[in-house]
Amino acid sequence: MKKFDGLLFVTDLDGTLLKNDNTVSKENIDAIEYFKSEGGRFTFITGRLPIASRRALNLVKPNAPCGCINGGSVFDHEKNEILRSVNLSRDALELVEYVDKNLPDMGIEVNAHDKIYFCKKSVATEKHRMSENHPDLTAHYYDVKDPIAKILFAHEDGKLIEKLMEVLEKHPKAKDFEFVRSATEYYEILPKGINKGRAVLTIADLLGIDPTKTIAAGDNDNDAPMLSMAGLGVAVSNASDAAKNAANYITVSNEENAIAKIIEDLESGKISI
Repeated sequence: MKKFDGLLFVTDLDGTLLKNDNTVSKENIDAIEYFKSEGGRFTFITGRLPIASRRALNLVKPNAPCGCINGGSVFDHEKNEILRSVNLSRDALELVEYVDKNLPDMGIEVNAHDKIYFCKKSVATEKHRMSENHPDLTAHYYDVKDPIAKILFAHEDGKLIEKLMEVLEKHPKAKDFEFVRSATEYYEILPKGINKGRAVLTIADLLGIDPTKTIAAGDNDNDAPMLSMAGLGVAVSNASDAAKNAANYITVSNEENAIAKIIEDLESGKISI
């Protein structure tokens, strides 16, 4: 029996596995390869679409399906196939229209499962589009015909995002959806019951792994559900308060090879599952 047989390790990308310059350190890559060689299953769960996760797939080469769209889909990268996905009700567009009327400067993106429509641009939406190399696909949100995976609001002013949260809370249909702040400048509408924690359980189920034998690492509010649902939740030291409060353990920062440190501490027995 190998050291990490029966374990599933899932990590967030930005701010956790990735350094601030969007690279993966050699220390993390070597540790991931070692974890896999000793029987562990390794993957990531991200807010990105499957198509925007290609670079990370090429860097870390997971040996398990990955979670995308903050848990809205589970993707088999080897078969290039979405295994499970949940669509957002088109009723969410009523909330989008409500935001558009009340906060006209807010950037609006409608995310299908394989593309993003940039319905109303801001500095933050342009930064997002360019950082993930999405085509400049535009449409009014009511004109999007594809099944919707999530809605993303984006603005470089964090205070405006906080105002957005207050505005959405007042909408009578808010109770029908999940909301998550995935970055300082992003706020998202997801299908009810969808989050990264659900994706951990889905991937474990697909692999036949006991959910108590799962490890999750993350840094942001949208990572909190997977940190609390995993058998062992680990927040990086640069994590948000919500992520830290959901975790069992706090490790080093994303700039200090956090994934390698977690694997090292698992092997030494400093942390256990």
